[in-house]
Amino acid sequence: MAKEYDLVILGGGPGGYVAAIRASQLGLKTAIVEKQKLGGTCLHKGCIPSKSLLRSAEVYQQTLHSSDYGIIANEIALDFSKVQARKNGIVTSLYKGIQHLMKKGKIDVYEGIGRILGPSIFSPMPGTISVEMNDGSENEMLIPKNVIVATGSRPQSLPGLEIDGTQIISSDEALELENLPESIIIIGGGVIGIEWASMLSDFGVEVTVLEYASTVLPMEDQEITKELQRLLKKKKVQIVTNAKVLAETCERSNHGVSITADVKGEKRTFTANQLLVSVGRKANVEGIGIENTEIVLRNGVIETNAFYQTKESHIYAIGDCVGGLQLAHVASHEGIIAVDHIANLQPYALNPLQVPKCVYSSPEVASIGLTEADAKEKGYNIKVGKFSFKGIGKAMVLGDSNGFVKIIADQDSDDILGIHMIGPHVTDLISEAGIAKVLDATPWEISHTIHPHPSLSEAIGEAALAVDGRALHS
Repeated sequence: MAKEYDLVILGGGPGGYVAAIRASQLGLKTAIVEKQKLGGTCLHKGCIPSKSLLRSAEVYQQTLHSSDYGIIANEIALDFSKVQARKNGIVTSLYKGIQHLMKKGKIDVYEGIGRILGPSIFSPMPGTISVEMNDGSENEMLIPKNVIVATGSRPQSLPGLEIDGTQIISSDEALELENLPESIIIIGGGVIGIEWASMLSDFGVEVTVLEYASTVLPMEDQEITKELQRLLKKKKVQIVTNAKVLAETCERSNHGVSITADVKGEKRTFTANQLLVSVGRKANVEGIGIENTEIVLRNGVIETNAFYQTKESHIYAIGDCVGGLQLAHVASHEGIIAVDHIANLQPYALNPLQVPKCVYSSPEVASIGLTEADAKEKGYNIKVGKFSFKGIGKAMVLGDSNGFVKIIADQDSDDILGIHMIGPHVTDLISEAGIAKVLDATPWEISHTIHPHPSLSEAIGEAALAVDGRALHS
């Protein structure tokens, strides 16, 4: 028997389940169809497990250098099985939390593969969802007034470098490693590649990063990436930029894998135990019935308007499957906007320049708004303030004073255009910058915000003062 809903969501990741909670708050009868586990890639194969491993790597390094703090520790050893067990425990706990939230919101969860049907006996419009249940039971038919597609993405591979799960892996397989390799080649110096490079290096793995662009994290401010590369190289991470990987040269043996890259016209061969392909993610848009609708796919992602409506006005799409900034917090925010639009609440469209971006490497990187190069390209007359963590007492106390905060402002209007950070705990500090952008703050306003002493946040206040040449501690 078909079941009717106000909203059915395909995908239970951070976009889908947050949208479901918001819909429940608004009194909409809601269901989620999830083919694996609630929480999606973020919880099970991305954000949370990788950050757990990064934290273990950080603690390991701190322990190795504990004598710097007057703590003498003998026989320091890494038990990677316990590292993985801790990660799995965190994921399991959070998974149970999401399940509880679904019950609390009276949100029905169907475990299976959902497909959008075209016009049928159930509805004159496309949008009925046929659910192929994981338990092998008869398909469920869901008839919603509205649909949100939140099917996420998966790791992209390179032709000729197909993932075999052992010698050539993606981040999915890397998260399940039982033993650390002695050496690894990472193809791709984007966010995921850099986080893995940092983590594995801190665990003692010999790491080589091959990046096609002229710098790692090519979307970040150039001064930030220059500092990041310097600090990673200091940790003995080999970073090779302008590297065009020649997939056809890949050779596998019992000892490992080798591959050649064209580096500014010079052929260079690299060898390691494993090769991690980290060249972006591909939207999951296949097998969900899009061909039964008027939904438009462009460049492999679903096309929507500013409120995430597709060409079928009652079908919305959010998260990685629509492209843009493929971040968990973006997917969640998009889900809220879509649901509020369904409920006729007239939400504000998402402004990409108000989205904080974080890289959880060591050192951490965080940013919001325009880079200096972007601001100049757009014709702004800019002024820039920077302040090093070396001038911050709390950073010295932590034993990590590398990095800086950089604020870019409009010389004419004094509006903040972008804030960029590299250094200790900047993925937490970036929230102040986020508020500043939402409130259209000026450097003067940030500098007149009282920052507690000693705290890392003092670097933001000093950078704001530095915009007008008034920094107090430099």
